[in-house]
Amino acid sequence: MTSSSMLPDISDLWRLTMEHSPVGMVLASLDGGLLSANKALIDMLGYPPDELIAMHVMDITHPDDKAKNLGLARELLEGRISSYRMSKRYRRHDGTYFVGDLSVALLRDDNGAPMLFISQIVDLSERHAFEARIESAEEEIDLERRRAEAVFAAAAVGLLLLDAEGGYQALNSRQKEHLNHAYPDGHAGWAGQPGFNFNAAQTRLLAREEMPSARAASGEEFEDLLIWIGEQPMTRRALSVSARNVRDRLGVRTGSVLAYQDVTDLMRASKVKDDFVATVSHELRTPLTSALAYLELLEEAKDVPPDVHQQIVAVRRNALRLSRLVADLLYAARATSGAPLIDPYDVDVSLVVNEAIDAARVVAEGAGVAVRPDVPDSTMAMADGMRLRQVVDNLIANAITYTPSGGRVLVALAQTPTHLRLTVSDNGEGIDAADLEHSFVRFFRGGNARRSHVPGTGLGLHIVQTIVEAHSGKVTVESAPGEGTTVRVILPR
Repeated sequence: MTSSSMLPDISDLWRLTMEHSPVGMVLASLDGGLLSANKALIDMLGYPPDELIAMHVMDITHPDDKAKNLGLARELLEGRISSYRMSKRYRRHDGTYFVGDLSVALLRDDNGAPMLFISQIVDLSERHAFEARIESAEEEIDLERRRAEAVFAAAAVGLLLLDAEGGYQALNSRQKEHLNHAYPDGHAGWAGQPGFNFNAAQTRLLAREEMPSARAASGEEFEDLLIWIGEQPMTRRALSVSARNVRDRLGVRTGSVLAYQDVTDLMRASKVKDDFVATVSHELRTPLTSALAYLELLEEAKDVPPDVHQQIVAVRRNALRLSRLVADLLYAARATSGAPLIDPYDVDVSLVVNEAIDAARVVAEGAGVAVRPDVPDSTMAMADGMRLRQVVDNLIANAITYTPSGGRVLVALAQTPTHLRLTVSDNGEGIDAADLEHSFVRFFRGGNARRSHVPGTGLGLHIVQTIVEAHSGKVTVESAPGEGTTVRVILPR
């Protein structure tokens, strides 16, 4: 047991407690005069110690808090309460205020008479600032949530949110309409449920693993996936579906969001256009073929005057261009009809290329462009000769069109045991860098075509790519403005 003689004086303990307390402490007289303040309170308020001790409690109290503070002090003096606690704003030396948590007790003598007030003050500024930031963040989050909900509800496309397991978390009213159309008997709310969902060609129902929702639930991301929904063909709707994964801040996948855009009107308008193009092209093909045959006979006739012969050459040149245009339009219509694009057979590709070069000489000579062949005597392959001729015709015609008079076009064919390589290069004006990546896009016409007012449909390179890919081949284009263009076609033999 410790001897009482070894304990410090109680007044020393009180002094040490005040000096080293991490919270502000102050002793005040019964009339509110400040008698003593510790270092923590002096640091909070910023007053010099001598100046602070000469002040009254109300001097450092916000005017709006004085009445409450005085009322509680009066209740404490009257013995109605034993202590009190309140949030109170304190005035610093620089004139600013901070919020403090004030706890007050009344020290009495042995007879119970009041002697002085003992107060503890905790600075709540940081906590209040933190709470204010939290409140502001919550308000911003709530605002963003309400904005997202408004966009989600008002979007013109169907929106569907899946959880990580493929369950439906949320969907907007437009997506509910799509579900009602695809699932007239109701939907259970999970990804991949069978219903009246058809492939792009409307030839069969989609298997579960082909369903956009099932693919998205497995973590796949995709864009512009075309499906048809609805039991009856006449009332089916075409939907273009895109999916993106949703991840948390650690990158863990938490679900997927899908967008279903109704493109029915676009698909039906496109079909009407393709049907019209096909009909017109078929009607043009027969008279064009007959006209070209007679023009070829007239061009070879010996008794035609020179001036008339020139006119016949010009007519035949334009008829050939029109014939290629009709062929392109017919093929474009066939490509969108779902019919087979090629009919392969044993063909001498060298013969196909040389015939295309010979047919192009009429146009090339009229444009002042030299066409130079580099073609083996024979190159056999399994391919659709008619479609390959269309590829070569389009590539040579493009090269001649964009090569100025005095230029040249080189047509080369090379072979390996497994592949053929066709190269058509020119030293013409080239393709703008910004247009190069769009070269194979259907109906795209580059800046060089618009500047030169060159007529055309923008189908040539798109058709070339379609035919080459139908042969399991690959086509690439390299070009630089002012340096010419090179197109390379790689075909398996």
